[in-house]
Amino acid sequence: MREQDEFIQLSEAAVANKELQRKVHHAVHQYEKAWNEGKNQFSNLELARERASYIRFKVIESLDKFLIDFEASLMRRGGKVLWANDAKAALDEIDQLVQKRNAQSIVKSKSMIGEEIGLNEYLRKKGIQVYETDLGEYIVDQAGERPFHGVTPAMHKSRAEIAELLNQKISSSLEADAAELSNDVREVIRPQYTRADIGITGANFLIADSGLVSITENEGNARLSSTFAKTHIVLASIEKIVPTVNDVELLMALLATYGTGQKLTAYNTIIGPKANDDIDGPSEFIVIIIDNGRSNLLAQPEQRQALACIKCGACHNVCPVFQQIGGHAYNTPYTGPIGSVVTPHLKGLDAYKHLSFASTLCGKCTDICPVKIDIHNHLLRNRRDAVHNGFAKNTEKLMWFSWKKIVLARKNMNKGTSIKQFMLNSFFKSAWGEQREFPKLAEKSFNQRWREQFGA
Repeated sequence: MREQDEFIQLSEAAVANKELQRKVHHAVHQYEKAWNEGKNQFSNLELARERASYIRFKVIESLDKFLIDFEASLMRRGGKVLWANDAKAALDEIDQLVQKRNAQSIVKSKSMIGEEIGLNEYLRKKGIQVYETDLGEYIVDQAGERPFHGVTPAMHKSRAEIAELLNQKISSSLEADAAELSNDVREVIRPQYTRADIGITGANFLIADSGLVSITENEGNARLSSTFAKTHIVLASIEKIVPTVNDVELLMALLATYGTGQKLTAYNTIIGPKANDDIDGPSEFIVIIIDNGRSNLLAQPEQRQALACIKCGACHNVCPVFQQIGGHAYNTPYTGPIGSVVTPHLKGLDAYKHLSFASTLCGKCTDICPVKIDIHNHLLRNRRDAVHNGFAKNTEKLMWFSWKKIVLARKNMNKGTSIKQFMLNSFFKSAWGEQREFPKLAEKSFNQRWREQFGA
């Protein structure tokens, strides 16, 4: 099945699922309340966004320089940088690291780049035990699903559904409340930290001038994953760079506020290779920097701005499309409005152009973005590029040709309703879907009613 057809099928199922709608709308409502309270910590929120925007866009425009600076800084500290052009190269590097250390057990904190390259599936096929340590990621991993949302992976599951799942997997009580369920998962995961041969984390930011990695979280699992194992592997995509450690303070605050409505997340770690006088910490610190199609987006002068995203998920929460179809319908690691911008460049515009059309272009995503990415206009630019590259269907080309002919001549616009209704039925009815009643045009056009009323 083509990606577009699968997207339509999954979207129709999600829209018809009233229980899913209820859960998503409840989660979004809770987010909105938290965000409205959290943003009050900024005396001048717009200035903070302007500064964050400048920091991120400066990096994207000189990404090659900052990446080299980071590598040099990390190597001076005793760390190691590995470069991966695509998912296969990244997995090969991880595989070699695992084999050299004869690793049998890995603890892993939440990492979208790990989802992107299919890390868990790859390692488990090789017989390696991989433990997701983030609660939300653990839940969706046990359910055999993708994360539903980049910040809250299990947004689509109710407490009862989670209790039933954990009852099957780890014998939790069906009557357990949220705190008890969290404790049950913690009891399963805690022993794995000290047994693990390798700890794998993502990175919120790579700090170019100091060769350090910034990780922000609410559970402490990333910190534990990076502390006990002898080898710490950091997975990061090329755009995660920030110039200096001073830039992290502002970005961490914005990420917390726009991600969950907090002033600051519970655990904020800036970490690097173990120094000679450090008592504990991993003996190896390895950062794998992954491209995997981002250079394609970087090559687009207009849309490269999308790489400035700090993965807060705010655009998802205000998007009317995401609120209706949820995260799984996209069938990609990066969902919501920003995912619809970047995925066609990461995975191919021809196969994934439909995501850029899955938007109302209301502009809410642009309005809320903490680093002021022009998201809805980037979606329009993707649509333009899809047409210019010849990816539009012949029926779509015919439809727009006919529409152009009609609207350029008043006599065509004034033709009877039956002709217009026929055109609508011919070109749009199948795309309208079976769940909605197809619209019927008014018997008289606005132009005709005006002439009848005013005689002009």
